[in-house]
Amino acid sequence: MLLSLLNALDVKSFLSFLFISLLIFDIWKNKNAPNFPPGPWGFPFLGNVFFGFNYRAIDKVTEQFGNIFSLREGYDKIVLVSGYKLVKEVLVTQGDCFLDRLISPLFTEVFQGNGISLSNGYRWRKQRHFTASHLKTFSEGKKDMEFHIQQECKFLCEAFEQEQGRPFNPRDIINNATANVIGSFVFGKRLDFNGTDFQNLLHENSESALLNNIPVIQLYRAFPWLVKRFHGSHETILSSYTKLTSFIKKRIEKQKKDWDPFDHRDFIDAYIGEIDKRRKDTEAAFTVDNLAFITVDLFKSGTQTMTDILQWSLRLMIKYPKVQKKVQDEIDYVIGKLRHPCLADRGSMPYTNAVIHEIQRVGNILPLIVPRLTSRDTTLSGYIIPKGTLVMCSLSSVLKDSSHWEKPNQFYPEHFLDDQRHFMKREAFYPFSAGKRACLGEQLARNALFLFFTSLLQRFSFSPPEGLEEPCFEPQEAVNVSPKPFQICGTLR
Repeated sequence: MLLSLLNALDVKSFLSFLFISLLIFDIWKNKNAPNFPPGPWGFPFLGNVFFGFNYRAIDKVTEQFGNIFSLREGYDKIVLVSGYKLVKEVLVTQGDCFLDRLISPLFTEVFQGNGISLSNGYRWRKQRHFTASHLKTFSEGKKDMEFHIQQECKFLCEAFEQEQGRPFNPRDIINNATANVIGSFVFGKRLDFNGTDFQNLLHENSESALLNNIPVIQLYRAFPWLVKRFHGSHETILSSYTKLTSFIKKRIEKQKKDWDPFDHRDFIDAYIGEIDKRRKDTEAAFTVDNLAFITVDLFKSGTQTMTDILQWSLRLMIKYPKVQKKVQDEIDYVIGKLRHPCLADRGSMPYTNAVIHEIQRVGNILPLIVPRLTSRDTTLSGYIIPKGTLVMCSLSSVLKDSSHWEKPNQFYPEHFLDDQRHFMKREAFYPFSAGKRACLGEQLARNALFLFFTSLLQRFSFSPPEGLEEPCFEPQEAVNVSPKPFQICGTLR
């Protein structure tokens, strides 16, 4: 009996000693280097994995620690940067120091270093340059690009008209239209989304994106070897990416069968031609697998971004009917009610252009950039940031920086108008990020947003359903900030 008690005490003592030793090691391991940005205290071993890593939580900590502070996710230290001045320093001025992205274990499993958004180094540079050059050609070849978008505007307006003024959720209709803008670049033609597997896959991926900020996904990033042993949301994300990639690979293989080396109809044709040219350059990784993941990148980021902005635009026009009326008056004056809007109209429509920019600022759809890895020791705001440190920027703080915006917390299109009511660019306008890692399809997105927005307001006046309050403006937070589901009524003008 006494021996058993002593043995039990020895086990307890050993476990206590082991825990205290590990705790001391954790404190020592995570002690900040001299002149490293301060930050809130985290849990032992876990750090700040339950912090949330959303822009609202970051705003609260910024109030206490200022525009640069640090957090810990497991044993990874993350420096958070806010405000236009510091964010520009990271993304533009010292952009080469913060060029590589952290590829989380979850997405490493899916992408295996492929694609553009989740790759680094030589492979990333070659893939981005090739894709960017073709996007630029497509975007600047205005007749071809403009025709595709105008065609989608026509189908979008027809879909809205079929609702006959009844309340409806515009999300899926808008998502189909924006996906077809990307599809016209990738596949060279629009896709019929009615009841297709592809539409379901895009919807499933959009839903799974909302899971990226939940605590279990943050735990996966910090302790993948542990979390992958259990069932959970990480499996949903992996499954949705795998199915979408598989679908696109089948499309690519089908297109390869009638590929003509002398007639490149679209991005896929051009890339297939590049695979043969770059066969010896294995580091650049021009492969069918990489083409599939780049296509996933384009559809995921491009479709979701444009869909979210257009949803915010409808919500804001409902909330601010006087602004909606001013936009419609300008459309009527410049375009009229019969001719379709075209990109050449934009220069004559300063107020509409200002409203579209302010929608992007207030919509704040990309509040945080994917964490970057410092490639060498550097200095930010007087703090030393060692090589290998993760750095995350708050684009939300740039779009609401009170030193650059007169009314940062209000919807105020005059932010983009000068004293003569001419459209005015603003330097603290970073809705698509900035620097060498800025959004690839920014120009395509800007063109599509102008044509979609003006086409919809030319044909319809938007209002909340009768007897219901205007839609809630609380967003759904993921990598992108999406509006919560809402219903509108679109009345023919």
